[in-house]
Amino acid sequence: MSHESGAGPISGSDRAGAPRKGLILATLCVALFVAMLDNVVVSNALPSIDRDLDAGVSGLQWVMEGYSLVFAALLLTGGTLGDRYGRRRVFLIGLGIFTAGSVACALAGSLAALIAGRAVQGVGGALLLPGSMSIIRHVFTDDRERARAIGVWSGVSGAGLALGPAIGGPLVDTFGWASVFWINVPIGVAGIVIGALVLPEFAERRGRFDVPGVLLGVPAVGALVFALIEGPAQGWTSARVLGAGALAVVALIGFVGVELRAAQPMLDVGFLRDRVIGAAVWVGFAVSFGMFGAFFFLGLYLQDVLGYTPTEAGFASFPSTLAIMIAAPISGRVAGRIGPRVPLVVGLTMCGIALGGLSFYGKDVTYAEFCWVLPFLGGGMGLCFTPISIAVMSRVEPARAGMASAISNTARELGGVVGIAALGAILTARMSSRLGDLLDRADVPPDQARKVVDASTSGGGGGIGHLGTAPPVVREAASTAFIDGLHLALWTGSAVLLGSAVLVAFLMRERPVATAARGRAAERTEVAGRGRGR
Repeated sequence: MSHESGAGPISGSDRAGAPRKGLILATLCVALFVAMLDNVVVSNALPSIDRDLDAGVSGLQWVMEGYSLVFAALLLTGGTLGDRYGRRRVFLIGLGIFTAGSVACALAGSLAALIAGRAVQGVGGALLLPGSMSIIRHVFTDDRERARAIGVWSGVSGAGLALGPAIGGPLVDTFGWASVFWINVPIGVAGIVIGALVLPEFAERRGRFDVPGVLLGVPAVGALVFALIEGPAQGWTSARVLGAGALAVVALIGFVGVELRAAQPMLDVGFLRDRVIGAAVWVGFAVSFGMFGAFFFLGLYLQDVLGYTPTEAGFASFPSTLAIMIAAPISGRVAGRIGPRVPLVVGLTMCGIALGGLSFYGKDVTYAEFCWVLPFLGGGMGLCFTPISIAVMSRVEPARAGMASAISNTARELGGVVGIAALGAILTARMSSRLGDLLDRADVPPDQARKVVDASTSGGGGGIGHLGTAPPVVREAASTAFIDGLHLALWTGSAVLLGSAVLVAFLMRERPVATAARGRAAERTEVAGRGRGR
């Protein structure tokens, strides 16, 4: 039976006025912006964190990925909790936990405390993100209106990701690394207060909570992410990585078996058999694989190879930020009219072209020469973000909106982690081989050469920033080898994105109109059922 309650006049069966809907959307977008911003803003603070907390490359990687591991592992749980106990309630709890985690990070006096704070942030993000999209699914009941709302929501999400470096650089340069966490606190508190006043409540209390699914699903995703994070640093054949991979496989098999038999599963496996939904989920994975993997190493390229300061590297991303903010709402309108297929294919193609275009530039390039790539990157991402959500939400009944959003976002998060790990492995392997050859030609003694290679390739090439005191010939060789590896990684990401464009063009040959109509019929049936129940 469905239960709806909470502040304000909005319910699952009533329409809110445009001003109220706008305020609801704005509240959700502000919280989402902070969560997405925090995903990347920390990258600008890593050098300062390294100096203050003596983190090292491995420690810095966990500052970044500690959030991702917990976030990805708990997304499905967060979506299910919202569907069962109330989207508004879980959203506000998640925002509160995220804000508390930000305070813990800002006050951290050790690397362990900082990583723990990042994990707390991940818990909060996993609770608030699925609820955000689920509330939009309920409030905006008209297909085109919902598409426009998702366009704005996705544009804000993309802007948060793109603005992270631009905001983080000046903050770190002016106030220190703790400021990238303090900035979340007043926004989070304001979001909690306003959200408690304006957000409606929707809850679908059905059957028993899927405890076995949670107990298997969380370690399945968490162990997989852990193995992917540790693989480049520890080696893919290390006991720790192999053990985590084995745990992920066993837990995943058990999870699928449990979910197939559960009366009310946390993840409806049949949900992914839908061609359009399956294609949309894959696009989320592929875009994150190519783009976030590339962005991770692009930051190293700008600062460690081209010599940009954190502020300069941040402002260099403005063309991509602007393109995302423009493209995401436009793609929402287009997808609302003709379906998600065309904007997704165009967006994937633009992203693939952009990554391929970046591979033509080396260490002597000027910003004017490669800046054309940035609008392609941002525009392509903006065209993809919105149609992914529209495709998924248009083919699922409102009662399962939280689960659907969680699946989509889990795929995106896993795509980013896999992208960093896979492209990092490609970059590292190529860089190691190339750097060894260059040092040999420069007559560097073999023992010293091996130390340079190990230092330069630690953390997927992230060690080149620690060669500032090395002889010029060594620094030159490391930069050349890094660029060689980066180019191969970019081409790999480009191939995945362009291949995905072809796949989506084939799978999404139908518009989701019929299924959307079924979704509306399900809503009417649900409302009618509640009316009879009363």
